[in-house]
Amino acid sequence: MNPEFLSSTQGSLEHSISIEGITEPTILNYFENLNSANFDATAALFAVDGTLKAPFESPIVGREAIAAYLHQEAQGMILAPTQGIIEPQDDAFKVQVAGKVQTSWCGVNVSWIFLLNQQREILAATVKLLASPQELLNMQRSQSQ
Repeated sequence: MNPEFLSSTQGSLEHSISIEGITEPTILNYFENLNSANFDATAALFAVDGTLKAPFESPIVGREAIAAYLHQEAQGMILAPTQGIIEPQDDAFKVQVAGKVQTSWCGVNVSWIFLLNQQREILAATVKLLASPQELLNMQRSQSQ
């Protein structure tokens, strides 16, 4: 495992997000930027051909498409990650984070799975809702009203 990748970096005290088990600045910045509605900065954390896999959506590929999607869909979301782990892969790192997302109409438990390259760019981010089918149905009804 690359200790430099896992070590805390200078300036990490500036991060307002704290995730147990995670010190990687790219991941902390992802959550901070989204919570600040800084969607262009969030998209800039992705590799040029990075992919965002959001619930109920086809994969969104590329920084511009990700920024456009976030501007449209992520307004008013508050992400509250609580804990995570980093696992080494062949030429990348897999980061799993658990937490909650609050929208104007509901709150739901979520897991995020990130794949980072050696340059600490996000190759892929997958967002999974951790809700029962009935909870998902209730959320869909609430959103359509």
